[in-house]
Amino acid sequence: MIRFLLIGLLRDRHRSLLPVMVVAIGVMLTVVFQSWLAGIFEDSIEFNALFSTGHVKVTTMAYADNSSQMPNDLALLNTGPLLDTLRHTYPDMDWIERIHFAGLVDVPDAGGETRAQGNAVGFGIDMLSGNTTEIDRMNIRESVVRGRLPRKPGEALMSDVFAKKIAVKPGDTISLISSSMYGEMAVYNFVVSGTVALGTNTLERGTLMVDISDARKALNMEDATGEILGLFSKGYYNAARAKEIAKQFNARFNKPADEFSPVMKSLREQSNMGMLVDYASTMLGILVTVFLVAMSIVLWNAGLLGGLRRYGEFGMRLAIGEEKGHVYKTMIYESLLIGITGSVIGVFIGMSFAFYLQQYGVNFGTMMQNATILMPTVMKAHITSTTWLIGFIPGIFSTLVGTMLSGIGIYKRQTAQLFKELEA
Repeated sequence: MIRFLLIGLLRDRHRSLLPVMVVAIGVMLTVVFQSWLAGIFEDSIEFNALFSTGHVKVTTMAYADNSSQMPNDLALLNTGPLLDTLRHTYPDMDWIERIHFAGLVDVPDAGGETRAQGNAVGFGIDMLSGNTTEIDRMNIRESVVRGRLPRKPGEALMSDVFAKKIAVKPGDTISLISSSMYGEMAVYNFVVSGTVALGTNTLERGTLMVDISDARKALNMEDATGEILGLFSKGYYNAARAKEIAKQFNARFNKPADEFSPVMKSLREQSNMGMLVDYASTMLGILVTVFLVAMSIVLWNAGLLGGLRRYGEFGMRLAIGEEKGHVYKTMIYESLLIGITGSVIGVFIGMSFAFYLQQYGVNFGTMMQNATILMPTVMKAHITSTTWLIGFIPGIFSTLVGTMLSGIGIYKRQTAQLFKELEA
């Protein structure tokens, strides 16, 4: 019977074409909406992880309590053995050293006098060792606007907005005035090799990026590092795994009585990120549910109206001897076929758009010029296992429910009344 119904739907486009198109459009919108929202929320968390918190972070206890001040006088010392232990014990994560610092960038004129100055927040990252993991992870290579990446010690990158603000171009020499690990004033010269667009206006306002070896020389931090970040090699932030790793590490290395002993914190435990993660998860669930309900109502009505318009046809079928139960079952089977067909088409089209958005995203930079938190300006989609399945909820079940409700009228009406509706 299903084969018979399928042939009938293929031959009678009035019964199948419009319903399938409505279901496909509804499913497509559901898939795109869910994947894009998931991408926006998860990329915001990942952006903070890459530039600030990591999925887990190792610092001294004293540094962790004052991390917003970038207290390099409380940095980790002799980090080589600790890094080796981390990489051996947790090979599913990438472990990287970072030095964060703040200072004043001084730009001299031809006579050596100050021409311009600006406050800067600096990143000391691995750019010259030959390992390009950091450069690729932070998308620095593709972010270069002018000039090039550093190729030798003493070269630095600046955010393009900051460079234009203090009239610096690639090849110019700048002086960083900051504080060393021992509290002394530190002055170090860099040559600006290039400028970068970092993807968020919070970072664009005053960022300086140098190789971590240069940061150590500038701040007198030989064999020391402010932070060790752990990032999952594959996939996004895994809260349960990060919490487990932090618990194991702290049980082994942390000594509560020693403020300089290492402590590991997961992303959720840093900078109110737990609230952001919970908020993102809750908002994603609410928005997707609201959209899902709205789309379900639309497709439910489509199925309902499709059944009501066919009451005349059902009257004729009953008049020639077909049973009400059989008519009702064929309605449900037809609706199921339409729902499955429309859902498959909708998921295919929706996934095409989602893949595009996952690759290229949409740039909202002009709308985020005054943003005060770390968020990417290019909003991308993120395809998950839920994305593949969520479209079938309104596509099949809502259409099926609408048809089932409209079919109840077959039992409530007399055959003569249904047949009369055919004449109308």
